[in-house]
Amino acid sequence: MSILNEVHVTAPQTDDLPLVLAGPILRRVEARRLVLWLATSTAVRSRVVLDTGEGEPQVHELQPGSHTCQHLAAGEHLHIALIDLPLPQDLPAQRWVGYTLSLLPLNGNSAEWQDWRSWAPDLCYPGRSTPGFVFQPRIAALLHGSCRKPHHTDGDGLVVADQLLLARVKALRKGERPDSDPGHGDDTAWPAVLLLTGDQIYADDVAGPMLRAIHRLIKRLGMPVEVLRGIESAGVADANDLYRHPDTYYRREKLLPSHKRHRALIEVLFGGVEKPVFTTDSAHNHLVTLAEVLAMYLLVWSPAPWQALDLSAPGGLDPEQRATYEEERQHIEGFAAGLPAVRRVMAHLPVAMIFDDHDVTDDWNLSREWEEIAYGHPFSKRVIGNALLGYLIAQGWGNQPEAFDRRLLAQVQHSLGEPGDTAYDDNIDRLLRFGQWHYSWPTSPPLMVLDTRTHRWRSESRAHKPSGLMDWEALTDLQQALRGHEAVLLVSGAPLFGVKLIEAIQRVFTWFGHPLMVDAENWMAHRGAARAVLNIFRHRETPKNFVVLSGDVHYSFVYDVELRARTQGPTIWQITSSGLRNAFPEGLLDKLDRLNRWLYSPRSPLNWFTRRRHMRVTPRKPEGTASGRRLLNGSGIGLVEIDEHGVPWRIRELMANGEVRAFTRREDEAAEV
Repeated sequence: MSILNEVHVTAPQTDDLPLVLAGPILRRVEARRLVLWLATSTAVRSRVVLDTGEGEPQVHELQPGSHTCQHLAAGEHLHIALIDLPLPQDLPAQRWVGYTLSLLPLNGNSAEWQDWRSWAPDLCYPGRSTPGFVFQPRIAALLHGSCRKPHHTDGDGLVVADQLLLARVKALRKGERPDSDPGHGDDTAWPAVLLLTGDQIYADDVAGPMLRAIHRLIKRLGMPVEVLRGIESAGVADANDLYRHPDTYYRREKLLPSHKRHRALIEVLFGGVEKPVFTTDSAHNHLVTLAEVLAMYLLVWSPAPWQALDLSAPGGLDPEQRATYEEERQHIEGFAAGLPAVRRVMAHLPVAMIFDDHDVTDDWNLSREWEEIAYGHPFSKRVIGNALLGYLIAQGWGNQPEAFDRRLLAQVQHSLGEPGDTAYDDNIDRLLRFGQWHYSWPTSPPLMVLDTRTHRWRSESRAHKPSGLMDWEALTDLQQALRGHEAVLLVSGAPLFGVKLIEAIQRVFTWFGHPLMVDAENWMAHRGAARAVLNIFRHRETPKNFVVLSGDVHYSFVYDVELRARTQGPTIWQITSSGLRNAFPEGLLDKLDRLNRWLYSPRSPLNWFTRRRHMRVTPRKPEGTASGRRLLNGSGIGLVEIDEHGVPWRIRELMANGEVRAFTRREDEAAEV
């Protein structure tokens, strides 16, 4: 069925719509597999030409809807494709492979193929004739980060990643080899993966100008109008009513319906009465519809959708809101200026992604009480379901395409074509039960990405207590997956080993019944989950070396972790990089850092009241910071370099302000926290 049949579609404005709206984003690269994601303004045939430097280039022509080029129509002028290309022979390892993606529109008069020179002329790095990648079965270097908020005042960590690749391409032009297998001291290694550990979008914290851009883009793309349920009392029956409503900018929390648990709904979904202290502090423009979610993904990944978008302020704003809008507009315009670099880096590195709370909503599944309230109301359930459906299409699909079979994708297509009907709600119910968001990549060491949001270990004693980040069954499956590996790269949105003082504060607020006020979700907050994950590290068949990569907290740090009273490991490195474009309040972080060092010094008896008392946790000092400082604040991206045994030999944060901060461990400064 066409998406235009029997459904109201926003009349499109096709003025100067580019052919490619976002992408290509390189998702997975294996010896005989290449996965690309892209969004276009019309359905297209695709042709991929691979040049390995050996013999004739390989030419692969793909039809939309085939098993190698799956296709979703999300609007009259929004088509999303996932190219999952099997290769006839192994890709050469540690060598540059050029690729050219050409597209042929299916609903126009043009019979000419258009490659990247036509729709993204700045996609290629200087000195290269095509975009490309380096197939690296062994991960010797990786980039990682989380928490990318468009209207934050700092720079963008993904732009910094592009600058890194640009420098390494220049090194190649001078005769060096950025695609070689690096040794210690090598500054030319091409990263094997770009790992985004959560909060690729902030669905719950949207600037007014970004929401304005989203609405203008929805109209240009001709996206179907979603039927909304549960807010009829506010005069909102569908998406168009929402977009026209006087409270749609900066006052969306007022659109919640009257309900006997109205106050709780505000607290858990829109941060109203009890605003979280350490996470999102503004949700007045919370994304609601599926069209809004998909449009935001396009706008944070590509400069193309911004073309010809008018960001003038909407009517109905009071003077304070208008001043806020104009201030945010400057930040959003600065963010958009960096998107050519973002598009380029995501076309050159395999990108692994996973959700965290802000990809959906703040405090998503934090407690059993939260779930009962949020999923018990049709409106809040729809908001969550729309964000999760958007994540599937834009992020999850490319992580592990085989997890999403044709039946599931057919349900997704129905949801895109007729958003808001009864079948749509049924599809959301099925999606909320979906259990395969976690995945692993067959690299060396293996990259294992955890779902710490939908497999929660819910408290049976008190509904308001924070849930464990993974339940018993999921942790048991993880333990089985870890067997037989010498080393592993383990991705957890929240750090496995966080700052003890902050965890203690969260525990106190939870005891008083207010976990939402301090975003009280950490691995140690739930006794059962904490015990189970620590026992995994104590298991005799556990890997010798663990590198745990995390984000979430809006500051960066590195801990070396060892078990007490056990010989020969494992050794654990907790490496946290956050945020890509976000930061913690500087004065507050400085106080917390100082108090943590004082209260949990090596000889402090408080250490024995924590669940990590049987481990030795040693923080590393970020170079160039104040004496004793352990927590690094500011936007940037992490760069981790790993030896052949899975041991990180150099850990750095590339800051958006141009600084490079290495996390060093000196034995004479080592202090247990």
